[in-house]
Amino acid sequence: MSTALSRRLAAEALGTAFLLAAVVGSGIMAERLAGGNAAIALFGNTLPTGAILAVLILIFAPLSGAHFNPAVSLVFALRGELTWRDFVLYVAVQIVAAIIGVMVAHAMFDLPLWQISAKARTGFPQQLAEFVAAFGLVLTILGCIARAPKAVAYAVGLYITAAYWFTASTSFANPAVTIARSLSDTFAGIAPGGVAAFVVAQLLAAIAALRVARFLYR
Repeated sequence: MSTALSRRLAAEALGTAFLLAAVVGSGIMAERLAGGNAAIALFGNTLPTGAILAVLILIFAPLSGAHFNPAVSLVFALRGELTWRDFVLYVAVQIVAAIIGVMVAHAMFDLPLWQISAKARTGFPQQLAEFVAAFGLVLTILGCIARAPKAVAYAVGLYITAAYWFTASTSFANPAVTIARSLSDTFAGIAPGGVAAFVVAQLLAAIAALRVARFLYR
């Protein structure tokens, strides 16, 4: 493995792990402090997620592109900006790091490290929400790259902050995040039975967004 690739993979690992620690950790904290008010809990989960995304993209984009997301890596592979070998390595690192991030969140709140979520997120409305969430995320990234590259970090953070609230699924929009959150029986969890449909919707949405972006920004 070349030094350059090892640094890129390290950046993807650190970024994805921190992202999941923020998503799951803020969900745990928000639920504990919200006093049973689901809206306040979701708000407390939303702001840290959007904020950490902007920070992580700013510090890791110069190294790896700051994908933290197999759907985003797929888009860059299809664009010819990531080799298929590197794509496989990126995805493997993202999934493993996401699971580690979830376990770190559990450890910080003195919870069992290994959990299986019981929170059902199934049905066509939820799956449509994931398609919409992932489509919008990828279009945001590609649109900024085409017209305002310095705004990517802030645009992604703001998009995810908004999508938490306008999508029925609270905008996972990321296969690695989806898989890892199935291992957390907390506020941010998803029962394993809903994972496959979410991942398929996210990947199809990423491909659709790439086609639309090629039309819009050619």
